[in-house]
Amino acid sequence: MNALAADWDAPEGVTAFTTLRTGGTSVGGYDSLNLGFHVGDDADRVARNRALVRETMGWNAEPVWLDQVHSTTVVRAEGPPSPTPPRADGAVTARRGLPLVVMTADCLPVLVCDRAGTVAGAFHAGWRGLLAGILENGIKAMGPPASELLVWIGPCIGPESYQVGPDVRDAYLESSPEHGAEFVPDGPAHWKFDLAGAAVRRLNTAGVAFVTRSRWDTYRDTDLFFSHRRAAPCGRIGTFICLEPRRAS
Repeated sequence: MNALAADWDAPEGVTAFTTLRTGGTSVGGYDSLNLGFHVGDDADRVARNRALVRETMGWNAEPVWLDQVHSTTVVRAEGPPSPTPPRADGAVTARRGLPLVVMTADCLPVLVCDRAGTVAGAFHAGWRGLLAGILENGIKAMGPPASELLVWIGPCIGPESYQVGPDVRDAYLESSPEHGAEFVPDGPAHWKFDLAGAAVRRLNTAGVAFVTRSRWDTYRDTDLFFSHRRAAPCGRIGTFICLEPRRAS
């Protein structure tokens, strides 16, 4: 398994990272660490890839996988994960040793923890889910005040790679005229859209001051990540967060 550690100032005992597309068992367009069952890959290979992550990290618990549907639903995960993934785009837990994960191939993977390292959250946000309020719902579900939260936005499609039409721009401007700063003209009736920048704005408005953005672009960095916009069908990377068990003194 190959991965990038989250480059944020999280407290001790909070593990956070994003897997790369390499270091797994899948082949073809899913080469090679595809973690998504829903994209047409061989199920046995996907299961092995997920096991590779768990074994590499030494986790006893299966991560909380979600059936992501671009919703604003956030689940509370405290017991053993259900065999059937919950239909949601975010999860929050205070249970140590229970990893959370969201899968992406251009959308935003957003990890959150509090300064004390007592609660963690993982959220999936495409442009629709972000606009609808998945991150605001996630912040509320965390528990501590927004001012006590730290956020990491993992690898996603970057502003130089993400061209959108007037439907996306108009929807964001209707939500808030300030979102105009995230759109740069790119030819007739097209704009380059800074999706992560829009997320930062919404998080700041919700009261979160400490947000770190990954410098990676899933579309541009072809050797590192899957990108649905670049080549579909394709695999999915996973962005994980776990409150590790406290060490015995």
